[in-house]
Amino acid sequence: MIRPLAHRTIDYVVGVVLLLAPLLFVFWDIASATWVAILSGLALIIYSLFTSYTAGMNRALGFNTHLTFDVILGIFLAISPWLFGFAGATWNVWVPHLLVGLALAVISFVTERVGAREPGMAGQLGGEAPPEDEFRRRRT
Repeated sequence: MIRPLAHRTIDYVVGVVLLLAPLLFVFWDIASATWVAILSGLALIIYSLFTSYTAGMNRALGFNTHLTFDVILGIFLAISPWLFGFAGATWNVWVPHLLVGLALAVISFVTERVGAREPGMAGQLGGEAPPEDEFRRRRT
């Protein structure tokens, strides 16, 4: 199982890779493939910025909802070559969309889900600080 902290890191890395995919895989001359990759990368980064990866961050999007968005975006990316007509292009155009889409969906299914009352990434590197009352008790 992938922990939420690792999932957060994967989200931002995949988002940047999608933004750079037209340059990395040399398909910037195919507009539909380029725009799908760039807009998908932007969407992933934007909804990741609004995800409550840790309890108490007061972000609008719950982690379980975020995982659902990842599955939807993954499926969209995987079928986009056929939806937008670039499946007949060379492999460097459509294979990245298919593989990243499938990987995004699979990673979402193997990520630990956080219950509504569970503290997200507490205890993980970069997780939340202890609550104020508990912090004060520890100091005295």
